Formats: sequence, structure tokens, C-alpha cells
Amino acid sequence: MLTFRDLGVPARLVEVLTQQGITAPFPIQESTIPDLMAGRDTLGRAPTGSGKTLAFGLPLIAKVGKASAGRPRALVLAPTRELAEQIARELTPFAKVSKRWVRAVYGGVGYEPQRNALKRGVDVLVATPGRLADLIAERSVSLGDVDLVVVDEADRMADMGFLPQVRHLLDMTNPTRQTAFFSATLDNEVASLTQRYQTNPVTHQVGGDDNHHEAAHYFWQVDASNRIEMTADIVSSSTPTLVFTRTRHGADKVARLLEREGIKAVAIHGGRSQSQRTRALEAFSKKKVEALIATDVAARGIHVNGVKSVVHFDLPADQKDYLHRSGRTARAGAGGVVVSLVMGDQIGELRKLQRQVGFHDALHDPDNGWLSVDGGSRVGERPAPSPVGTSSGPPRQSRGGRRNRRRR
Repeated sequence: MLTFRDLGVPARLVEVLTQQGITAPFPIQESTIPDLMAGRDTLGRAPTGSGKTLAFGLPLIAKVGKASAGRPRALVLAPTRELAEQIARELTPFAKVSKRWVRAVYGGVGYEPQRNALKRGVDVLVATPGRLADLIAERSVSLGDVDLVVVDEADRMADMGFLPQVRHLLDMTNPTRQTAFFSATLDNEVASLTQRYQTNPVTHQVGGDDNHHEAAHYFWQVDASNRIEMTADIVSSSTPTLVFTRTRHGADKVARLLEREGIKAVAIHGGRSQSQRTRALEAFSKKKVEALIATDVAARGIHVNGVKSVVHFDLPADQKDYLHRSGRTARAGAGGVVVSLVMGDQIGELRKLQRQVGFHDALHDPDNGWLSVDGGSRVGERPAPSPVGTSSGPPRQSRGGRRNRRRR
């Protein structure tokens, strides 16, 4: 079995990995780290939750030079505030032993702390495109010395309309830089970045389009009147749970109604301040709440290990959103459950979505007997198909049973 030392990771970084209990590389790390350590432009395709941050982060920390004030040496671009903060947090222990400084800059918070950090010197700058462009415009930072660039979740950058800004920022970096793109999909827009900004890139592909094959997917037919009850049952049976809605108002409403059902829930969306979003995500990560209710845009930065289930309270707009939402569970080889709540007038919409994703699963009546109360062995199993109106597993836990269990 290959080790991180075999891949060329310096001993000081391997020691930090060992302290964190990480001894064996994931496939995307095993395939990309040697090329990145060797200075090659790299294109990595891997599902969410497959270890991409360390795949690019370890070589980045191992190789980055010392920055001068306002002139970072490495740049990581991320599509959301939450993802930028997570990347910086994950890389900080490795930077510390390497005597390097990592800082995340993103919108929704004040400029002054970010300006002060840049003045002191940031070796690895992790940034969202919008805030970085603002800091460049006011001359708080220059990218001229950046010779290591990573664009993380490049496909999400495209989905969110950030590619023009990404191109503008990359054009400001050192022309001889080493460039890496990491993405769950390699569509035409990602290919256009590769052609323009990479030289003879090495491509590594691990897994399929996101990790939907590792999770068990269920499609339940429900009425509008009982979606909250069904969602509460799922959360009780398989927690922590991510619940997706299409609108901010919907996220707030679902969180409020789940609280009435005895579920600890919190909403996260673009209408909330950065401090509110940070507190919500921290509470969910630390399992202080059982359910996080999120819109698609806010959820693009959610990377929390240990999510047992994902609920599509509102069906996603397209297959990309379905894959992205579903990819929040079954991360890093763990099991997980994905449940779509489908109302009668949405069956045609569901069938179209299933064709796009490549599923042909039957539509069932709700039956959370296939979900484990404590996230045990039954999570991830798939029941045999059965027609709507029949049960494919054990009887569903009753609403009253859930409440009684929670009071004990």
C-alpha cells in the first residue's frame, strides 16, 4: 500500500497527517500528488468528499515560497465563502509546521482584517473571486508573484457565473505559474479553462459524476401537507441531515416547522449574514443541530463529513443540482441516504430528472424503515422496487413514536 511518503510528501507534513489519523492516501491524492509535486499542470476530476483539498493542499504547502507584503505566492480560488474558509482551516496545520501563512478572504465580512493580514504577508491566499477582485482594485493585494494556482470546484464556478472573474484573476498571475483545476465534472466550460491556462496538463479521473452511486437513493411520493412530517421522520431516523429547498423563504419556513416537530434545525442561505451562516454551519458540523436547511447557492460551500442523509424537500432544478446536493452525503467512502420528496404534480419532472442522472428507480410510498435510527448498518441499503401504494420495507415509524422517543 502506498503511503504519503511514497508520493513525495515531506516528512513534516506526513507527521501532521499521522497526528490527524490519516495514514493512507485516497485515490485522488494517490494519483495527483506526485504530478503536482513534480510541478506539472494537473486536472483532477473526483467526487465531492474524495479528499481533493489535501490532494492539492499538500503539494501547495510543500512548495510555496515566502510572500512579501500584499504579494501572495500561491492562490486557491473557491466558489463560496464557506468552502474558502474550510480550505484555509484544513491547510493551516500543515502551513504552521512549514512556517507559512494561509489566509482566506471572502465577502460578507469586513475588509479591514483581510487588508491587515495581506499587509503582514500571506503565502497561500484562499479566496472567492468577488472579494479578491475588490481587494485587487483597491491595491491591497497583487497577484504578480503567484506561481502556484488552484481552482477548486471549477464546475461550480461555471454554474455560478464566476468564470469571467476567474479568467481575469488568472491573467494577473505569473505567466509561468503551475496551474491545477479540480472539479467533479469536466464539461466544456472547464475544458475551456484548461486550454487557455494549462500547459500539457496531466488528467486524473477518480469515480463518476459526484458520489451518487455510493449513496442509496429513494423517491417518495408525498402530499404537500405531509412533507414536513416525512422530513422530520427522516431526520429522526438518519441524522445529521441536510434538507434542500429552492428558496430562502422556503428554507426558513422548513426550519421553523421542523422545530415545531421537535427537530433541532437551522437554515442557511444567501439572505443571512456571514456570521449567521458560519454559526449555522458550525452548529451542524458539531452536531448541535440535527438538520441544516439550505438553498442550493448557500450549500455549494457545505463540506461536512458524517452527513447521514440528504432530503430534497424541493426537487432540484436540474441534474447538476441533484448531484451536488446528493454529494453532501456518502463522502470519503462512508454510507448515506438520499430521499426526494415528490408531489403528485411533479412526477413528470422527476422522470426527466431521473433520465438525466441515469436512475430508473420506482416511486414509492414513504417508508423510513430503510433508514437507520442511529446511522447503523441499514443506511445505504436499497429496498427492492415496489409500486406506489405498497411498502418495500418495515412499517414506517409513526409521528407519535418519533415524538415519544425524543422525550425520553
